[in-house]
Amino acid sequence: MRIGAWNVRSLYRAGSLKAAARELARYKLDVVGVQEVRRDKGATVRAGDYDFFYGKGDENHQLGTCFLYTVSALKRVEFVSDRLSSIVLRGRWRNIIVVNVHATSEEKSDKSKDSFYQELEQLFDRFPKYHMKTLLGEFYAKVERENIFQPNIGQESLHQDGNDNGVRLVIFVISEKSGG
Repeated sequence: MRIGAWNVRSLYRAGSLKAAARELARYKLDVVGVQEVRRDKGATVRAGDYDFFYGKGDENHQLGTCFLYTVSALKRVEFVSDRLSSIVLRGRWRNIIVVNVHATSEEKSDKSKDSFYQELEQLFDRFPKYHMKTLLGEFYAKVERENIFQPNIGQESLHQDGNDNGVRLVIFVISEKSGG
């Protein structure tokens, strides 16, 4: 199964959904978490080979997450807020949970960032520990290449310098790995 993420900036304009489905088909992705959908009401739509589930944007056509998928193993889709959604897929031995995120940007207040990560943590806490979980989306995070982060991110960071969102993301991942 091939899983991806894409911050499209908008799927509100006429024809944009079909264009996105054509682009995703070129990459042969089975499940795609999409951010900044900018649609105001939830729905299910067919676009090319993909089923398109979206929900919880706002009336100003801002934010919103969705999933486009081609797999038949879908068990459940949940739209938690305009920034968080999840999809549960039936796996061979255990379920596969994909969480789609559109985090608050770096210039937002600490209070809004704390609120977002608290909501993300509550979502993760609802899932059984034995299911496989994949976290994807737009985090606005820069994780620096620091020795303390290497056990969790390896030496794969593109950034010499990090930002607050990068630190918050690493702390979240570490706390989830340790069961906290």
